[in-house]
Amino acid sequence: MLCHFQLLPNRKPKNASPRNTPNSILFLFKCSQLLIILLFQVYVLRFIFQYYSLPPLKPKTCEHGFVYVYELPPVFNKELLDQCRDLDPWHSRCNAISNDGLGPRATGEISGVPENLSPAWYWTDMFSGEVIYHARILKHTCRTMEPGSATAFYIPFYAGVAVAKYLFTNYTARERDWHSERLLSWVKDQPPWRRSNGSDHFIMLGRMTWDFRRSRDEDWGSRFIHMPMMKNILRLAVERDPWDALEIGVPYPTGFHPKSKLDLDQWLNFVRARNRTSLFTFVGGKRNVRGDFRTILQRHCYNESGLCRVVDCSGTRCYDGTSEILEAFLDSDFCLQPRGDAYTRRSTFDCMLAGSIPVFFWKRSIYHQYEWFLDDAPDKFSVFIDRKTVRNGTSIRKVLEGYSRDEVRKMREKIINFIPNFVYSLMPSDDDLGSGYKDAFEIAIDGVLRRMKEQNGMKINQMLN
Repeated sequence: MLCHFQLLPNRKPKNASPRNTPNSILFLFKCSQLLIILLFQVYVLRFIFQYYSLPPLKPKTCEHGFVYVYELPPVFNKELLDQCRDLDPWHSRCNAISNDGLGPRATGEISGVPENLSPAWYWTDMFSGEVIYHARILKHTCRTMEPGSATAFYIPFYAGVAVAKYLFTNYTARERDWHSERLLSWVKDQPPWRRSNGSDHFIMLGRMTWDFRRSRDEDWGSRFIHMPMMKNILRLAVERDPWDALEIGVPYPTGFHPKSKLDLDQWLNFVRARNRTSLFTFVGGKRNVRGDFRTILQRHCYNESGLCRVVDCSGTRCYDGTSEILEAFLDSDFCLQPRGDAYTRRSTFDCMLAGSIPVFFWKRSIYHQYEWFLDDAPDKFSVFIDRKTVRNGTSIRKVLEGYSRDEVRKMREKIINFIPNFVYSLMPSDDDLGSGYKDAFEIAIDGVLRRMKEQNGMKINQMLN
């Protein structure tokens, strides 16, 4: 048609207005074509922009939804870090919470590990989880900046850091609760909270749950968990209350933070090939308490000096970590794990990280604690000896010698397979190495999102029915 118009003579027909001339029609036709082409290009460019502005695997890796991170007033996190010298009545906490919670590098200060893996080791404090989780979640693949698209809402409050300075000295109950009460007062005014009343919110507690469960003013800790607004909030805690369905036990941080899949694989191979010269080991300090069980274990170990290795952590000797602890675990088939201040211990994860098999004396030290990260049948990777039988004269050595070398090998292999699940790595959260590897943090956040998505699905079904 365009060619037809071009062959027409260039003269004005009778009674023809300028609009109806062939040249005018040709002009309009060309403009229409140009407009169509421009619209098509805009559509194509928009599609390309949307496609390539997202991480390629985001729909797949975020199948359970997205997490929104509250930007809290600094008094609830950043200012606590800035005041690190005042967080402990006896020791500065500045090193412990430095480096996004990883603590100082241990390079050149830790022995017993392959030299090329030394940069992956830090002096990480066992109560620094709140800082680690906050730093990691800000970079998480499934983080969203839009509250309306979130499946879960993370409250980055450093509850354990905030209460620590008030636990061991004569502070009032009101002082111990100050940060928690103000935090909840702030959160309740946020639109996402008003929409769900907190049922899609979660928090990470870097200390044992018992530090936040004060029933009476004169008792230990804060009453954070018993505050009315906490009744719907999901809690990740390094030690959970087994009877609280809103708590999930997550691993204590260890000092090993692999930066790559190669780091991790090299450590697993090193642990697997280690020549172990001791049957069992005990790492801990006795206490001046009548009938102290750790004193009994230490004495038992000294009496079996040819088979048991002792690292005496009395006083503050092990406060910032020591290479002697890691070497003792690396050299032993089994490690004794009595309860600490609570039922669980960071030492349990240090022990397993070295491929040593934990021996428990309280079932609450491992049962119903870390099921997202370890097998739900602890007898496959650990030994349980009732503390009462030990007090009555049962020989720990004889119990452990009763396991065949093949049984020991199988338990150790089970533990080695668990190591990736309970370390906190420095690998990219979106796993661009294609390894399929998920560390403790990734497993925890995936589990929260999955639980929140299922919970939301149940609510929708209830509304429809």
